Amino acid sequence: MQNAEQYGLGTALVFDTSAWNRRTDPTVLPRWAATRDSGLLAICPIVALELLAGARDEQAFQALDQALKALPNAPVTHAVCERALGASRELRGERRLPAADYMIAAAAAERGFAVLHYDRHFEPLCSALGIESIWIAKPGSID
Repeated sequence: MQNAEQYGLGTALVFDTSAWNRRTDPTVLPRWAATRDSGLLAICPIVALELLAGARDEQAFQALDQALKALPNAPVTHAVCERALGASRELRGERRLPAADYMIAAAAAERGFAVLHYDRHFEPLCSALGIESIWIAKPGSID
């Protein structure tokens, strides 16, 4: 795992739940670990809420909560909400995307971060927001 290439070009990456759920796949884990070990993984509170909602018990919740709190944060602010709305206006015919994805991408954009994901929704969102969209694996290669 030590020789794996990290994701992205050295900028911080807000990961989506879709990436988190695939991080342990053998084709993903080495690069995930390299990116994590480089301190480039960041969390958005919306993703944290999604992940914490799936904790199997209180102990798992507490452990995950502590791990996520240790990561750089891309908070949801008023400016993030405005950016998400702006992206919705720009996307016109493609705007029927989950609200959470708008907010995650906008939070990343507000901090100058990219989005690490395994979800086609982020392609148009990141394009509209002018940030990098990085697939954790080739689309359709995992699942």
